[in-house]
Amino acid sequence: MKASDYVANFLDKKGVKYIFELSGGMITHLLDSISQKTKINIITMHHEQSAAFAADAYGRVTGIPGVALATSGPGATNLITGIGSCYFDSTPAVFITGQVNRHEQKGDRKIRQLGFQETDIISMVKPITKACFQVQDVNDLPETLEKAFFIATEGRPGPVLIDIPMDVQRSIITVPEAAKIEHELPSPNQNEIDAIVSSIKQASKPMLLVGRGVRSGFAIEAMKAFIEHTYLPVITTLLAIDAVEYDYPYRVGFIGSYGNRWANIAFGECDLLIVVGSRLDIRQTGADTKFFENRTIYHIDCDAEEINNRIKGCIPIIADTKIFFENFNASTKEITFTEPAEWNSYIDSLKTKWPDTKELSVEGINPNSFIHSLSQVSKLSKGYIADVGSHQMWAAQSIEIYKDQVFLTSAGMGAMGYALPASIGASCADNLQPYVVIIGDGCMQLNIQELQTIVRNKLPIKIIVMNNQNLGMIRQFQDSYFESRYQSTYWGYSAPDFEKVANAYGINSLTISVEAQVNDAVNWLWNHENENMPVLLQVMINPHTNTYPKIAFGKPITEMEPFAQPIEMEGT
Repeated sequence: MKASDYVANFLDKKGVKYIFELSGGMITHLLDSISQKTKINIITMHHEQSAAFAADAYGRVTGIPGVALATSGPGATNLITGIGSCYFDSTPAVFITGQVNRHEQKGDRKIRQLGFQETDIISMVKPITKACFQVQDVNDLPETLEKAFFIATEGRPGPVLIDIPMDVQRSIITVPEAAKIEHELPSPNQNEIDAIVSSIKQASKPMLLVGRGVRSGFAIEAMKAFIEHTYLPVITTLLAIDAVEYDYPYRVGFIGSYGNRWANIAFGECDLLIVVGSRLDIRQTGADTKFFENRTIYHIDCDAEEINNRIKGCIPIIADTKIFFENFNASTKEITFTEPAEWNSYIDSLKTKWPDTKELSVEGINPNSFIHSLSQVSKLSKGYIADVGSHQMWAAQSIEIYKDQVFLTSAGMGAMGYALPASIGASCADNLQPYVVIIGDGCMQLNIQELQTIVRNKLPIKIIVMNNQNLGMIRQFQDSYFESRYQSTYWGYSAPDFEKVANAYGINSLTISVEAQVNDAVNWLWNHENENMPVLLQVMINPHTNTYPKIAFGKPITEMEPFAQPIEMEGT
């Protein structure tokens, strides 16, 4: 069998329904084989970074590694930001790059390059992949592919890259398929479960913090059974906004640097914290780590290296998130827990005192109120994809997630330009169902070319451009630390009229600029004419609208701007 045909058949057998790519000479064999030998849908993007972001979203939604292909040289290097996004946000993905023929490779020669577009992509991506391989012997291909898919999904998911020289792609394979590798998932022991039970019973202010590991471990239902058995109130990180529905009775809110003020206060005051699938990074806890070390903390994660890094004194439990919840639920069936009624009542009072829609005093459209209005009419959407910046945090603070909806964003990498191509991957993963993209004017201009991919594939993406005519999060940073010198955020920056841009791509579009237009506009997204079509809504936001609440950097996470002032310059 021709090697490229083998790759195509392998992907098909692994359940890959879509791949994302931008064509180039070094992947023509692969693309031809996939199109001729399988029913896999090939989605041609307009930039390799976009292909990588689409694969990222596909992997997050399905749990099957998202697959992106790129040619050698600039094609391969353009994947790097998307590879990094998968690595930092624990997304299963397999990236396949073409490489020049083996006889055109420089090898150990002290020269820059021998073959045209020859680039050592393996060395470049080693720090941001779980593994990477270059196939020099065609008969190594079956085992390499099997390893790549296993590694991408084993333990903490992540990206793997396979670099295949063009002459290897057209070679003939003479070895059988590699044996499938089985996963071994870590689980908690009974002593660890017993210790948690005891701590819950003794605590007066217990809390569960869930991160992306719960969603990536497909542990949502097991987690809910745990919550409903123990009565623990639940807070979520940015990547776990979709772990519980907005109206879920035990949901508290979103925590972190820009978290809901009431959720951060409760987070800071709890006396027992059970952390599942979160790495407790600086954006979740703030800079004052000592503040967190005065309580009992159980930290459950499949990756031992993620525990007791910034926050010390955590009790480590190395376990797959789904297995942890399932084992706990099974072994505590006969145990009765008491609902912390006084604690829950206190949290409810905090929500009443600090509503997210009252954090800002703005002229024009209140972005938090807008997000609520958008959510309430978007129940047909399979989910939301937020880009990076002020709009990302407004969305995280105020989005109303309902049953089976997801929320995707680039968190660890924080890559502007993520959302538009990611919506393509997510929609493909969900049988071409609609998604809502929430994106700023700055982010929109990074991968705006993918509007054509959306149009060509007739994807029902609802695009919300929150246009504040500047790079708002950095502009707010400049207000705090640079005496409002707006270099490169407001000064020297501009954005087009996105309504006109969308019209040029053949996308129905609309612009609003006052609060009174919001309800009609969000309903317009889903009217009979637009329901199954891509549309773009441009929402004009006052350029000086800030993102509040925001942690007062250097202080405990319970102290947030604008009522508390930072004592250190932010490092992130």
